[in-house]
Amino acid sequence: MSVTRRRFLSDTTAAVAGASTASLFPTAIRTNAQGVSPSDKIVVGVIGCKGMGFSDVRSLLRMDEVECGALCDVDSNVLQERAGNIEEMTAVKPRLYSDYRELLENDDLDAVVIGTPDHWHCLQMVDACSAGKDVYCEKPLANSVEESRLMVDAAKRYDRVVQVGQWQRSGPHWTEAMDFVHSGKLGRIRTVRAWAYMNWLPPVPVVPDEAAPPGVDYDMWLGPAPKRAFNRNRFHFNFRWYWDYAGGLMTDWGVHIIDIVLWGMQATAPNSVSASGGKLAYPDDAQETPDTMTALYEFDDFLMVWEQATMIKLGPFQRAHGIAFVGNNGTLVVDRNGWEIFPEERLDNRKVAGYRMEARPPIIAAAGERGLDQHTENFIDCMRTRSQPVCNAEVASLAAVNAHLGNIAFRTGTKVHWNPKQMQFQDNEKANQLTKAHYHGPWKLPQL
Repeated sequence: MSVTRRRFLSDTTAAVAGASTASLFPTAIRTNAQGVSPSDKIVVGVIGCKGMGFSDVRSLLRMDEVECGALCDVDSNVLQERAGNIEEMTAVKPRLYSDYRELLENDDLDAVVIGTPDHWHCLQMVDACSAGKDVYCEKPLANSVEESRLMVDAAKRYDRVVQVGQWQRSGPHWTEAMDFVHSGKLGRIRTVRAWAYMNWLPPVPVVPDEAAPPGVDYDMWLGPAPKRAFNRNRFHFNFRWYWDYAGGLMTDWGVHIIDIVLWGMQATAPNSVSASGGKLAYPDDAQETPDTMTALYEFDDFLMVWEQATMIKLGPFQRAHGIAFVGNNGTLVVDRNGWEIFPEERLDNRKVAGYRMEARPPIIAAAGERGLDQHTENFIDCMRTRSQPVCNAEVASLAAVNAHLGNIAFRTGTKVHWNPKQMQFQDNEKANQLTKAHYHGPWKLPQL
């Protein structure tokens, strides 16, 4: 695609909602966008614009041809704040909506960003595809196995470009590391370790239910989730730790990390999964999902060990997150900072006689590797060419399903055996019920 882009900020992928962002985007920096012809312009809308939804559109707006034409949020306070941010950044005043279905009726929009809680992803993505919009959807793809498959089918049926926010897929050093894994130099890989140790996630204090804040359409926020009284712990960022809306650290970070395991091992689904853990760090706090968990996945020819913990930073190899491909000749470890090789010693009569593979210095992620920005660029490129993005719905579904399988093994307390062709467990009805989406109120699971 021959499109001029003007980058005006260094990578800020670690920044999320709540920062004072408007001052970072003076309108003058967007003057190049005024020269883009209407035929080359891509207009996007955002559904759910407080957190990553806003980070995603902010990244998209670093491309001159992208314009934000609409915002939708059930919290009018957030909506007004983000509208002001967008207008200051671009000198364009977006149209505002409180109901995403009305936003999707806007024929001026070419694509939508979905930044809502996980339990909304399926409905909004399928409706957007049906409305003829391309979609950039935050991870995880879906809040259930059933929804994951449905979303893949929707992207295919409506012939839409769908990119999911597992942006490691666009990072050059991740691609280099996977190329090395595929080279065979590590020897036979028998085990892959994957982990997320998040010391920045504090305990969630118990607070009483209360009235929803002024300006919040709480019934719309709940949508297909069960009816519950408003509680600030379940709202905005902390929705992640409640089964009604998400899958905890496993689906929040797990899809990022497990996706790399599947990429490196060219795998799709395990034969069985077992998991143990619980609220071991803070048993009395308010979250439902485990703060500590280890899961063992048995694939045809390798094992994957998943570890997660909150309020702990020193994971394997003294990294807060990462993937270790353990081969007979050596181990490759990769995270967002780069990758390196740990060669295995070669023994001669029980004495070290060298190494089984060549040692090499660590590969540090390049300063220009922009992560999220490169992922949104790939999305826009694919909108132009109508090709498949690097993390399309099919790719994202594999990561989401594997993450959900780990959670289901934990929640059932059993070793579960998975049949990927039938997309169900063998002889375990309780586990199979947890693969399904249970919608409430007037909301129904989409039918294709």
